[in-house]
Amino acid sequence: MKRKQERFRIIEGRDNVIEPTKANYNSIKGNWREGHFKNNKPLTIELACGRGEYSVGLGKLFPERNFVGVDMKGERIWKGSTLAEEQGLSNVAFLRTQIVLIENFFEAGEVDEIWLTFPDPRPRKRDIKRRLTSPRFLDIYKRLLKPGGYLRFKTDNTLLFAYTLEELQLRTDIHDLQYTDRVYESPLRPECFDIKTRYEEAFAAKGETIKYLRFHF
Repeated sequence: MKRKQERFRIIEGRDNVIEPTKANYNSIKGNWREGHFKNNKPLTIELACGRGEYSVGLGKLFPERNFVGVDMKGERIWKGSTLAEEQGLSNVAFLRTQIVLIENFFEAGEVDEIWLTFPDPRPRKRDIKRRLTSPRFLDIYKRLLKPGGYLRFKTDNTLLFAYTLEELQLRTDIHDLQYTDRVYESPLRPECFDIKTRYEEAFAAKGETIKYLRFHF
């Protein structure tokens, strides 16, 4: 408990973390580029970012872009923000909030690209609406993304991947959908830049295949 409280105290003092204790928490919407990053570079967000491996990895690979990892867990945010600080990545930030509230923090069309990395599969039927690829969330992502902006989704979970494909194929606004249920063996592998989250490494070690898809609205 003491360690958790100490980490919460640390992220309260970090400039690369936006959370309820910060003065800009309620004013960051529409101001990520000019207000936080102080530039006009393209903006990518990683939803359900966990420890932020993708946000940090992408930030290191693409200094010409800005990245925001979004998660609710303070300890995860602490880890990601620590990695970004240690690597001197001023183009990586973290937002502590629930994904369902994401429109409170980004304007329509403010986001150039979305990564959704290993979200909770919510396997119970009563939780289907809470899946981050359910129709209400897809509609949110459509509003946030600029025209032509890609959504990229990575998971180990076969049920969630199949569900997501079904939902996408029911829609009429999905374009350039590409997918694979074995990304390491796929021509799509370069799109993932061989960045692996802790969850991905653990699942792959157990023999789970890693699934990936991407599309734009």
